[in-house]
Amino acid sequence: MSTQTQQYDYVIIGSGFGGSVSALRLAEKGYKVLVIEKGKWFKAHDFPETNWNLRKWMWLPSLGMQGLFKLTFYRHVAVLSGVGVGGGSLVYANTLPVPKSEFFNSGHWNGLDNWEEKLQPYYATAKHMLGAERHPYMSKSDKVMQQLAANIGRPEAFDKTDVAVYFGKPGVTVKDPYFDGKGPDRTGCNLCGGCMLGCRFDAKNTLDKNYLHLAQQLGVEIISEKEVYDVVPLSADGSAGYEIHFKDSLSYFPKKGKVTAKGVIFSGGVLGTVNLLLKLKQGSLPNLSDAVGGGIRTNSESLIGVTTFDKDTSFSEGIAIGSIINIDESRHIEPVKYSEGSGFWRIFMAPMVQGSNIVSRFFKMVKDFVVHPIDNLRAFFVDDWSKRTNILLYMESIDSTLRFSRNMFGGMKSSMESGPAPTAFNPKAQELAHEVARIINGKAMVMSSETLLGIPTTAHILGGACMGTSAQDGVIDKDNKVFNYANMMVCDGSMISANPGVNPSLSITAISEYAMSKIPLKKDNPAFG
Repeated sequence: MSTQTQQYDYVIIGSGFGGSVSALRLAEKGYKVLVIEKGKWFKAHDFPETNWNLRKWMWLPSLGMQGLFKLTFYRHVAVLSGVGVGGGSLVYANTLPVPKSEFFNSGHWNGLDNWEEKLQPYYATAKHMLGAERHPYMSKSDKVMQQLAANIGRPEAFDKTDVAVYFGKPGVTVKDPYFDGKGPDRTGCNLCGGCMLGCRFDAKNTLDKNYLHLAQQLGVEIISEKEVYDVVPLSADGSAGYEIHFKDSLSYFPKKGKVTAKGVIFSGGVLGTVNLLLKLKQGSLPNLSDAVGGGIRTNSESLIGVTTFDKDTSFSEGIAIGSIINIDESRHIEPVKYSEGSGFWRIFMAPMVQGSNIVSRFFKMVKDFVVHPIDNLRAFFVDDWSKRTNILLYMESIDSTLRFSRNMFGGMKSSMESGPAPTAFNPKAQELAHEVARIINGKAMVMSSETLLGIPTTAHILGGACMGTSAQDGVIDKDNKVFNYANMMVCDGSMISANPGVNPSLSITAISEYAMSKIPLKKDNPAFG
């Protein structure tokens, strides 16, 4: 991109689920669109074979790591997120669940519309576009979940997941099976378990293979390795358009550029969008709602690794998440896997204990080592951690919220807003983990940050630009339009205004589809004439 200022109808900041939907649907309506992504543009062969290849897996450019996965720590939560063209779709576990009714009738958007009914057709569209398919196999981890459901007296609660994977014939490449040949060639899933490392075999339906691919055919431009740092309105309310400033994201001495657009859509995920909006509220966009940064939610997750002592057992075969147990209306548990050899997380593992403070948890951890030395050594020094570990992802839909604000270094900090603080010590999750340990003859371990610091880990950070009736109680309206600024929207996880209790990717896609349906054709839009 040259330094010469170029004019667009819409600039979309970020290329995840919301940004990709926006790009395609706006292009279909005749708008000239630019997508700006701070991460890299990956091809299948660019992804790492294992997560020990930190340079290709992790995003930490200052240390030469230019991968697709980012780990961010805050006072109340550690966040796992994706970076690159396709955003979170590159690293998520492919699952596409529709939340229960509670999601549609709670939180900041409660009462703004009949969301469960209104969004139903857009969920259907999202499933079609993302290639949702019921998982057709039963892996070892799925069989364990089926046994767990039976052991807790809920055999009917076990179910297969709907996933964004092309199964076809393993290893066989075919012409696009989804969009009448307009999409890229696809290859049948070989069940390697490496979904969250970036699919190296073109089987995972990431956004660059559907929404973004189709958008490019309609003229959408996508530039990667550029980070937006300022959005300047050309009139007080932005009705005259905006000047979008960006810089190189991978350079110690970044070059800068700018473009202008009549409209702007923030789609950088919570960590990107909320951080940028907080900065802009102190600068170029002072009339943003004071609600920016509020209503931050997680799915109240617990991540527990249960490592088997049986040397002949492998949990790597299959897709990242192939099944789920719906414990009740608000609680779920899923088995998660990595491919063979991807045992990076083992260096963070510690015995699963509970306690009200770091001192008590430390001594309980020491006690566990003393009482069960053999089991701990066997779990720590297992030959292939990812192959021998059944990772449990427990989620529940408790509607507690955090607030993100700016810190002195220009980043974000977290504070409690309402409800109970996120916790790493969920009794139900630990009960289920112990039961799985009995089923597979293993030991349950958790991240040391959870045991020592009490900080839970989430891959589903949501909110921060929630819906409301006005700028007094929300950042955006029910059509995702930013209050007080013209032709400005938020379409990503930061718009999610209640706790879904399940993977939010399908919901982000569906809500973005709905928001885009409210934008008229360019030829019928006087603001873009």
